[in-house]
Amino acid sequence: MRLALLGLVLVALTLGGLALHEPGAITLPSARITELFVGLMAVAGITYLAAVGMMLAAPPPRRAIWLILGIALVLRLPLLFAPPFLSSDVFRYVWDGKVQAAGIDPYRYIPADPALAPLRDIAIYPHVNRATYARTIYPPFAELLFALAARVAPTVLAMKATMLVFELVGMLAVLRLLTMAALPSARLLIYAWNPLTVWAFAGNGHVDALAVGLIGLALLAAASRRPAVAGVLLGGATLVKFLPAAIAPALWRRWDWRLPAAYAGVVMALYLIYIGAGWNVLGFLPGYAAEEGIDRGSAFWLLAGIGTLLPVGGWAVTIYEAVAAVALLALAASIALGRSVDADPRAEIVRLCGNAAILAAATMIALSPHYAWYYAWLALPCCVCPLRSVVYLAVGSLLLYLDPWNERFFWASLVFAPTIILAVLDVRRPLAHRVIGRASR
Repeated sequence: MRLALLGLVLVALTLGGLALHEPGAITLPSARITELFVGLMAVAGITYLAAVGMMLAAPPPRRAIWLILGIALVLRLPLLFAPPFLSSDVFRYVWDGKVQAAGIDPYRYIPADPALAPLRDIAIYPHVNRATYARTIYPPFAELLFALAARVAPTVLAMKATMLVFELVGMLAVLRLLTMAALPSARLLIYAWNPLTVWAFAGNGHVDALAVGLIGLALLAAASRRPAVAGVLLGGATLVKFLPAAIAPALWRRWDWRLPAAYAGVVMALYLIYIGAGWNVLGFLPGYAAEEGIDRGSAFWLLAGIGTLLPVGGWAVTIYEAVAAVALLALAASIALGRSVDADPRAEIVRLCGNAAILAAATMIALSPHYAWYYAWLALPCCVCPLRSVVYLAVGSLLLYLDPWNERFFWASLVFAPTIILAVLDVRRPLAHRVIGRASR
């Protein structure tokens, strides 16, 4: 089967990327090796897109789901047991968990504070990023997970395994959505074989996997007409990485107060757990905005492009942020207020996931973070509604692991420019028409 062959190619490319890692190092050993790694990932991305196209053009029989799950497992297992590289964030997660296991609020101290000296070890502490100047940046639900994982085993492997459990939850939720929409279960491939999700979660244990699980469950709850449950789950996802808040308008049914009330309630409840830290409960978030250049505008792809032609001052940043906010709010309002219940419940599920994908992708393009793993969650709703633009963004962002020119526009244009072109083509095909056709096997 050609699909199996493409899956094996993905496995070979993943193992090739893993072979480039130097044992004991957190980063790749040289710029040349980094370029080679990104080259391998680019080939993996092309292979993945070929597999997606093949699967959508001619959906395989139902039993193919076992092939898809098997390849997904084989892609992840070698990275799960390998040391993380490309990012050291998982060490911060374990550290925050250890701090909480010791009965200390993680928002109170920077890791280098003398008050935390007894917790320092040689396995975790030396790799904690921003240890000398930054409190944790992670929101309360993420911190609760870190605390739980650390109480089981304060190790990188345990933390990565925890993330994969939540990623599996998200995939199982998508499988249920596909069944409800009478769509082929093989569409799970769109998420499960994405090289970015493999490297982000199995390889580096990013906390976004927790958001993936909660988002999958929130979409399932919304599709099952359980708005309060959807609100609770989306509130939890928001307090993992903030970005999932963007999809709330897709889940909300007009004039139904239950979802927003549940969402607000869980957000307040989670923050109250750590309220003893006062304003420090925001952690390093304000410092992170300055560090990433958000206040200067250098973090934004479109604004960086304008900056290559014209001087960009504070006024330009303010205008960009205002225009982006108005555009995103208008998009959110058009989805939240303009949606009507479809006579075909299968079409309604596809529209739900498609709208979530559109809102998520638009938010990510507007903010244009330059960390590749921020985009991994975008592939999840595309299993149900495979928008070409969002699928490309969810895998093309692999290129962001490398910034050869140390700037924010030209290289990033390889990610964002094709996404926008494909989005124009996607707009021409209504979401409700993406349902049946080839769908059920």
